[in-house]
Amino acid sequence: MKKGLLWLIALLAIAVLAACTTSSGNESDADEGSDSGNKQAEEGSSDEKVLYMNNGEEPTSLNPPIGFDSVSWNVLNNMMEGLTRLGKDDEPKPAMAEDWEKSNGGKTYTFQLREDANWSNGDPVTAEDFVYAWKQLLNPETGSSAAFLGYFIEGGEAYNAGEGSADDVMVKAIDEKTLEVTLTAPTNFFLQVLTNPAFFPVNKEVAKENPEWHAEADSFVANGPFKLESWEHDKEMVMVKNDQYWDKDTVNLDKIHWAMVNDVNTEYQMFESDELDMTEIPSDMAEQLIDGDNVVIEDQGGVYFYRFNVNMEPFQNEKIRKAFALAVNQEDIVNYVTKNKEKAAKAFVSPGFTGPSGKDFREVNGDLVNFDPEKAKQLLEEGMEEEGYDELPQVTLTYNTSESHKAIAETLQNMFSENIGVDVELANTEWNVFLEDQKQLNLQFSRSSFIFDYPDPINFLESFITGSSMNRTGWSNEKYDELIAQAKQEGDEEKRWELMNEAEKLLAEEMPIFPIHYYNQVYIYKDDVTDVVRHPVGYLELKWADKE
Repeated sequence: MKKGLLWLIALLAIAVLAACTTSSGNESDADEGSDSGNKQAEEGSSDEKVLYMNNGEEPTSLNPPIGFDSVSWNVLNNMMEGLTRLGKDDEPKPAMAEDWEKSNGGKTYTFQLREDANWSNGDPVTAEDFVYAWKQLLNPETGSSAAFLGYFIEGGEAYNAGEGSADDVMVKAIDEKTLEVTLTAPTNFFLQVLTNPAFFPVNKEVAKENPEWHAEADSFVANGPFKLESWEHDKEMVMVKNDQYWDKDTVNLDKIHWAMVNDVNTEYQMFESDELDMTEIPSDMAEQLIDGDNVVIEDQGGVYFYRFNVNMEPFQNEKIRKAFALAVNQEDIVNYVTKNKEKAAKAFVSPGFTGPSGKDFREVNGDLVNFDPEKAKQLLEEGMEEEGYDELPQVTLTYNTSESHKAIAETLQNMFSENIGVDVELANTEWNVFLEDQKQLNLQFSRSSFIFDYPDPINFLESFITGSSMNRTGWSNEKYDELIAQAKQEGDEEKRWELMNEAEKLLAEEMPIFPIHYYNQVYIYKDDVTDVVRHPVGYLELKWADKE
């Protein structure tokens, strides 16, 4: 996703949420760090190459259609593999599929799977494993947040909406090692889409025998560089090199030890005491650490933003929503709160997407959400008059538990008070509760984030069509829906980008969301760690990682 994309963005010291929303949940106690340190000392005494990392918290799920967030992707992307895999250059490369052909005007793909593509239990990876997994992804009973990614496949959207059957989904096994997929329209970035963990295969026979195959280490089957050796839930995971992986000779590490400590300050302390090989930077230490020799700042496509619930007062009113958005000084937040060289976001699609004109999407559409307290006051007054409010209904801003989210929320609270004279209450809840409440439209005003699932602006923009599981605002606009539908079917790239530009402008006009900053990834590494790859789309890659 990086080649051809001029990523210019910076980081918040948290692991973000996708096409996707990512999490920041329970803090782990000090004993966990102590145990991890003891294990590093023990394992470090052998000749094994063991990498010590922190996942932040327990993966949501290691079932590919369900684990649609960064804490699941970190693990899944290193134990499993799809038809294609992002290379070091962030471009899709042959993976489970060694070759493919396009036909039917670019709508049909025929993939040839490797003869030596096997599961960690020795079973061959078959075309039927992909058919089974992808239909599970689209099955409405699965309830996958990633199902929309399968809408590129003919029959996928209808099946997921309950208006079609699994048989109508145009993915089929021609033979054991040949898979055919027919799309709704030619899609130039389809090979990139297939690198997303949502499209990983599932061992059909194992899953039929044990539907919970993905829930424990002793039942998990992998087809990627590593396999799962042990899993102490909510505490630690250990992965080891997968001797059944087709490209095992490329894999340098023998073992990866994952802690689950959801506090950046604790993570940094563990790094300093040699219990971890890498760490994010605590916000309060950013200024002194950000320019250090072992700090690596890498590209990441995504945006930290807030959602309004347009079905709850007072945010049914467009002018009131705009008033709140324009009362926020994004530059002050990145300069004085997060302080990790992020780029303030003044529109929704992050920089780094180069269109057919050779210009970045962000350059063409420019800034759409600018700090303007005087305009914000005017809009608030007009909106209150339209609704007949003498006094604004109470506003509660909700965020999921995290010191970083709390710091931004408190800053917004002050800005709303100072710039538009509105006192906002703050509320925080743990990640799983927060996410479910947001999905059910139980929250009036809440934080969110998006990391691109594949390298195209449509990925973010499609999240806000009517009925999308990623919308979570209650907002619906017929014209917007039409623009996105047209963009997905448009074969002329110039016209397609024009449609996407127009859609983003419409999103800014009605403001069901407003942006804070764009993301990147900032980590400090130990001297002996090399070749850890963090793709801009959010997948952590340890296939090439090494430790001297």
